[in-house]
Amino acid sequence: MRLLLSNAFLSIVSNPADTSSLTVRASRAGDIETVFGQGFEVVTSPGHVYPFRAFIPRRIVADTIAAHVFHINYGKFREAVVDAPLYDVYTKVYDAMVDLRDSPQHGTPPRNGLGSL
Repeated sequence: MRLLLSNAFLSIVSNPADTSSLTVRASRAGDIETVFGQGFEVVTSPGHVYPFRAFIPRRIVADTIAAHVFHINYGKFREAVVDAPLYDVYTKVYDAMVDLRDSPQHGTPPRNGLGSL
C-alpha cells in the first residue's frame, strides 16, 4: 500500500519475519517519523528504492492511518501539500492517474468530481 499524505509519502508492506507488524518504508528521511513519531527505530538501507524502514505493529499502523483519514480538513489534497518536492512528485502521480482514468480499456467515462485530486 502506498500512502500519499499531505506531509509524507510511505509504502507499507507485510513483514515476513513478524506477521504482527508491518514494514513501513519511505524514500525520504524523516517521513516515517513525521507520521508515526519518534517511537520506532528507522533502519537505513542504502541502495533500496525505499531506503528508510521501520517495523511497526499492525494495530498502530491501522490506527495512525485511520486518524489521518478522520482529521482530513482540506477540500483539495494538493492544496494541503506545502512541501515543494513532495508537491512536485504528487503532481506527477496525479498526471499519471489522469492517464489511467482516460484509458479506454477501463470502459467507463470519468465521473463528476474526478477532475481534481
